[in-house]
Amino acid sequence: MPDEVVTEEVDTRPLDELLDDLYHGQERISQVDIYRRAVAAELPAQLLSRLNALPQGEYAVDEVTDLLGGSVG
Repeated sequence: MPDEVVTEEVDTRPLDELLDDLYHGQERISQVDIYRRAVAAELPAQLLSRLNALPQGEYAVDEVTDLLGGSVG
């Protein structure tokens, strides 16, 4: 058996959609509020882990997508 590490690609579309909704009319949102909304939206555990790992503070949408690997544009 080969010693390959299989990394599962996480579908970031639910995160992109959540961020689209969250940032509509908002410039910056706190990590806590983003995480809270992601839990309520039942995002996959991998995405919740990424959000939970963000340092506390407020983020613009481009900062969040850069840190999380999303593609909101």
